[in-house]
Amino acid sequence: MEKKSYVYGPVPSRRLGFSLGIDLIPYKLCPLDCIYCQLGRTTRLTTRRAPYVPVRDVLAELEATLRTVPPPDFITLSGSGEPTLHSGIGPLIDGIRKISRVPVAVLTNGVLLGEKDVQTGCLKADVVIPSLDAGDEEGYFRVNRPMAGLSFQSLVEGIRLFRGLFQGEIWLEVMILAGLTDSDVEVGKIASRAREIGPHKIHLNTAVRPPAEESARAVSFQELERIAAVFQPRAEVIFEPPVEKVSPGITMDKVLTALERRPCTIQDIALVSGISPVEVVKIVEGMMRENRIRRILKSGRPYYAAPPEGTL
Repeated sequence: MEKKSYVYGPVPSRRLGFSLGIDLIPYKLCPLDCIYCQLGRTTRLTTRRAPYVPVRDVLAELEATLRTVPPPDFITLSGSGEPTLHSGIGPLIDGIRKISRVPVAVLTNGVLLGEKDVQTGCLKADVVIPSLDAGDEEGYFRVNRPMAGLSFQSLVEGIRLFRGLFQGEIWLEVMILAGLTDSDVEVGKIASRAREIGPHKIHLNTAVRPPAEESARAVSFQELERIAAVFQPRAEVIFEPPVEKVSPGITMDKVLTALERRPCTIQDIALVSGISPVEVVKIVEGMMRENRIRRILKSGRPYYAAPPEGTL
């Protein structure tokens, strides 16, 4: 299905203030199939770079959006897949510079940062936020589930090489998962690799939103605070601020309409409703807190459904 909207937000972020997101990649193209991904399992594992969406159309929508929303703190390239897969990321950032002075951030899994074309494009950003969720090859395959041909060492080396070229800031994001990467041994391995990269900041996160796999379990805020001291520089604990209330507007109505027919994945809801998968996640999260919908597992995959009749 052709994408109708590339720009979403602004949305509040602990790291980026109010961030206006740009979704560059169709759901869900990525070199990794991370067990904690809030968008669900990767539907197509790939490292193929291509002009997946037209840069001209993205810029036109961004320019129109900037005229109608409060000034954001960042314009963030992220969304439904790995943004560095878009071969026009450099020209896109150039275009953003022509229409806005808002700084640009790139959220990436870091897999492609060792490639020269990707480096050339991402060097134009103000902040690049790659992920490091493991300290060795075994952990990388357990947590991030990369496609065949990728290695943990190439990931670390690619981020490290980019760090040496980049004039902006590198903020390294580390996802800590209970029973998988929260032990002293595993944390020590990750911290050691982080020191090799030498980021300006290190952010610790955990699986606060429904993950792709039930095995991705959150650790407590207190545990993250304890782990933060192991890193150099000392890591910052990052929790996305919860949405206090979801307005019962057209977006919620669209989600409910989809779920009244049958249980749906995040992708299903996005396709039926025409809402970006990133926005669907936030709407679904708020609706679950209000007990408007429920989460169920089918063949190990997370689905969302309307509650049984008479329970609202």
